[in-house]
Amino acid sequence: MNAHHKISSHSYISPSSYTAMSIVSLLCALLMLNNAHAAPCFDNPQRAYDYLLAQENAKIQARNEATVNINRASEGELVSLNGIGSSKAQAIILYREMFGEFKTVDELAKVKGIGAKTLEKNRRRLSVQD
Repeated sequence: MNAHHKISSHSYISPSSYTAMSIVSLLCALLMLNNAHAAPCFDNPQRAYDYLLAQENAKIQARNEATVNINRASEGELVSLNGIGSSKAQAIILYREMFGEFKTVDELAKVKGIGAKTLEKNRRRLSVQD
């Protein structure tokens, strides 16, 4: 049996070429499933991978630049802030539950563990109203 598969009367594709085409097809299928919008197809796996990385980086950047309403934010939203981990996020929520809504962004400094530096690093992303 011949190691090459006959495509037409004049051209052959090796088994390794079939593997490469299968990988590219699989990546295109995954891209289409991953996005609601039609994703482009790529001629090689590296370009598809680079595209996926760029899409993921864009999502992360958008999340990291989103405004956070400290009167409504969940723990997950609060930990997206610079210098705020799970325990500080929980402290913000507890403070909010005990003392009511923050009137100004500066009041966030009253929460234990939140200092002026943390407040300043995040000021452009913080709000107290929708």
